[in-house]
Amino acid sequence: MAVEQTPNNLELTTTRHFTSWLAAQKVSLMFTTYEAGKLFSIGLQTDGRLSIFERTMPRCMGLYVTADAQTLYLSTLYQIWRFEQINRQEQNYQGFDGVYLPQSSSVTGDVDAHDVVLTEAGEVVFVNTLMSCLARTSDTHNFVPLWKPPFISKLAAEDRCHLNGLALREGRPQYVTCVGQADANDGWRQHRVSGGIVMDVSNDEVMADGLSMPHSPRFYKDRLWLLNSGEGEFGYLDSKSGKFETVAFCPGYARGMAFLGDYAVIGLSKPRENRAFTGLNLGEKLTSKKISPRCGLQIVNLKTGDVEHSLELSGIVSELYDVALLPGIARPMTIGFKSDEIEHILSIGQN
Repeated sequence: MAVEQTPNNLELTTTRHFTSWLAAQKVSLMFTTYEAGKLFSIGLQTDGRLSIFERTMPRCMGLYVTADAQTLYLSTLYQIWRFEQINRQEQNYQGFDGVYLPQSSSVTGDVDAHDVVLTEAGEVVFVNTLMSCLARTSDTHNFVPLWKPPFISKLAAEDRCHLNGLALREGRPQYVTCVGQADANDGWRQHRVSGGIVMDVSNDEVMADGLSMPHSPRFYKDRLWLLNSGEGEFGYLDSKSGKFETVAFCPGYARGMAFLGDYAVIGLSKPRENRAFTGLNLGEKLTSKKISPRCGLQIVNLKTGDVEHSLELSGIVSELYDVALLPGIARPMTIGFKSDEIEHILSIGQN
């Protein structure tokens, strides 16, 4: 077990072979925490010890990384940022082989943007939770609505159904998760326990219902995976019956998921003591298993359902939102806005 103390009263604890897994998979990762407003980059130092890099980003939530780990998108309080990997491993910067520089942002306004993706057509599409719709960024407006659930009668800044998750399939937005099929201001809250649904955007079909606060749908290896967060479950939808099949238990409120080979990396949060989290079956399950809720990451073997590795956080961070993997990057970092680095680190394109 490795323990790393970082500034600002944050402690990270990993299982014994967590760093070995990162090295063997030749991957690093990032995760967001909107509560503390931090984007964390986790990798390995040259001596094999854990590398932890944090950057303050207000209310950062949705995180999307392209397959080649070149570009990442991040939804924040009122902007969606695009970062580019500027050194491509040819040269290290202070020991970091993946240096991500903010290159542009779209001002969305405070619309509680959740999941964000880059489509095959090159559009940045995000879940506009406040307005209960999917939207794309715009050069001339805060956003352009693309789709809303058919039970939502109009676009209104009321977070009616708590639309939160978005999955691509073949490069196009295909699946979304909602906490409830409500059409009134904050109506989703009374559907938290069993009113959650998965919808197919292409035909407005409800693919699954009866879920508890579902999050983070991801299409991977011909299956639609998701987190049934209120029940503490990670699993997938049976393509024929639409039934949710549980693969592993999540000892925390699960949000954020990424895949690599036969593994899923899942984010865990400690449930807040407020009306959004009280009364969920997750609490009873944690009590019956005699464990406390955790904040961190767990790495699940898709073939066995076993949690093979984990990282736990304590201190100022108690909630995560999204997780992304960076293949081929050993030690990532992000350039901030208030240091001299952003003034002097230059990325020069080719003519």
